[in-house]
Amino acid sequence: MVFRTLYRTVLAPDHTRVLPRALGRWRLPAFAALIIYAFVWAVVTSVAYVRQSDSDGWWVAIFLATLGPYALLIRSPLLAWRLAVPGFYLVSVLMDGEGAAASQYWTAPPLFVAVAAFYSRGIVIAATVLSTALIALSEPQAADMAFFVPIIAAVVYLLGARGRAERELEEERDAKAALEERARIAREMHDVVAHHMSMVVVRCETAPYRIKGLNEEAEREFAEVGDAAREAITDMQRLLGVLRTNGEAPQREPQPGISRIPELARPGDEAEVDVDDVPEAVGLTAYRVVQEALTNATRHAPGSRASVRVHKSGGQLDVVVTNTAGGPSRGGGSGQGLIGMRERVAVHGGTLTVKSTEDGGFLVRARIPLGDK
Repeated sequence: MVFRTLYRTVLAPDHTRVLPRALGRWRLPAFAALIIYAFVWAVVTSVAYVRQSDSDGWWVAIFLATLGPYALLIRSPLLAWRLAVPGFYLVSVLMDGEGAAASQYWTAPPLFVAVAAFYSRGIVIAATVLSTALIALSEPQAADMAFFVPIIAAVVYLLGARGRAERELEEERDAKAALEERARIAREMHDVVAHHMSMVVVRCETAPYRIKGLNEEAEREFAEVGDAAREAITDMQRLLGVLRTNGEAPQREPQPGISRIPELARPGDEAEVDVDDVPEAVGLTAYRVVQEALTNATRHAPGSRASVRVHKSGGQLDVVVTNTAGGPSRGGGSGQGLIGMRERVAVHGGTLTVKSTEDGGFLVRARIPLGDK
């Protein structure tokens, strides 16, 4: 457990990106302020070194060691702290005396505070121990500074507890929403597959009456195929019962397809569907992509006009939804809609492109392989 915590603190990849998410719209101003703060102390520390020693070129290393970690702070506070540790020791070795190195100490607190505020208790404890030991070993006269490190860590960790709890709750909600969306996709695909399997059963059962001259062995083969298809439908219905949430009524209406895409268009929108002969599952996916894209346009660009184009292109179904710039976003989106679209398209081996347009609007494009119908 201890070694795992040390590994996570010192060596393991870190992709949390907690600082950008926590600061929101204040991310860039806060980052600029931190860079200015680090730049000032990098200059102060470098000047102190030059005054203390001859200009032998090491001042450049001191400047970069002081400023460099802050460039990573917006990417990952933990990575910034890792870079700051050897840099801190380098500056302490090059600069003799507590007074000469005092200015360099002021660059460490923001990095350490970011780690203490956003990471787990184990990582905070490990970083605290390592930071305290580093200060004590690099500058024995700075014992009072080392004494305050655990106190600062404890205070900041407690203050950040609520933020960590909110982030964990948000991650759990995102995971739950993703699972619910996948279950919904599975239920819809069940309806499509069940329809095809029912057709297999009907054709197998009616084969002896439709095809003259079938021998006994062929009739038995058709009967076995029909029985297997019927069992598959039963198994899928059991699976659907597991996927359906408590109290959710079974879907009675047929799943929408490509022919119903024009019904999704809002007043003022354009919808052009140049194809109607596609596999049922592909048509359902195209319908859901258009539905989600228009919903996002209504939510994030109220008053905008949208254009829907659906056509075949090189063995693929090309679904393109664009909308013009609109009014201020109403917010409320969780991002799960885009994830759901990508997963639906990926089921068929297709691709989804989502990007802004030059006129301030938005474009959603799905390319879905048609395969053999």
